Amino acid sequence: MTAMSRWILLATLLGDAGCHDMEHSRRIDDPAITGKTIALQVCSNCHGVNGVSVSPTFPKLAGQQREYLVNQLMDFRAHRRSDPNAKRYMWGFTHLSDAQIEQLAAYFSSRPPPAGGSGNPLLVENGRTIFVSGLPDKGVPACSACHGAHGEGAGEFPRLAGQHADYIVKQLVIFQHTGERPRGDVMSTICVKLTEEEMHSVAAFLEASTARAKIQADQGTVETGSARE
Repeated sequence: MTAMSRWILLATLLGDAGCHDMEHSRRIDDPAITGKTIALQVCSNCHGVNGVSVSPTFPKLAGQQREYLVNQLMDFRAHRRSDPNAKRYMWGFTHLSDAQIEQLAAYFSSRPPPAGGSGNPLLVENGRTIFVSGLPDKGVPACSACHGAHGEGAGEFPRLAGQHADYIVKQLVIFQHTGERPRGDVMSTICVKLTEEEMHSVAAFLEASTARAKIQADQGTVETGSARE
């Protein structure tokens, strides 16, 4: 066998081994596969490698609250979230173990959070008012009371800063139908009081926001995570 033939054979064997390992790692019904591997090779197809999705059909997961991610993955696994996209994209993950769920949540929550974008200035400003002060005349509390002064979230309350506006609006509509979103009783009582324009305003503000509370505090600024950072 010539030297060239040996190199070709070696390359072929290595290539076959690499493909075998890749396919093996995608067997996410195997509890030995780590959550990080699942995140990189499966979740990344919709949510991006670093959790910053391109399509508003899929939420940005980067920098999301770990406890919130754990709760949602458990609800998907048990088919408790029954909104259309949950059924279409997430109901197949019934095989995830508790350990894999914890690892997935740890991976995405540790990714750098998404940067804020731009939006219609009027919608953004109206949304800022609702987020910070609520709508007292309608009995709508300030969103910041649960989701943080900068939209950074806390525990079971998700990070909203930098999220796709279209995704936020879609979820606000879904929360009007509590049965499709478990753990959604509080949001349901709020969302039924919001008009479509108010929902779009809040969503525009949040998409344009970047939750950088610590940096702002250090700098002594008072902006609420705006796109001007």
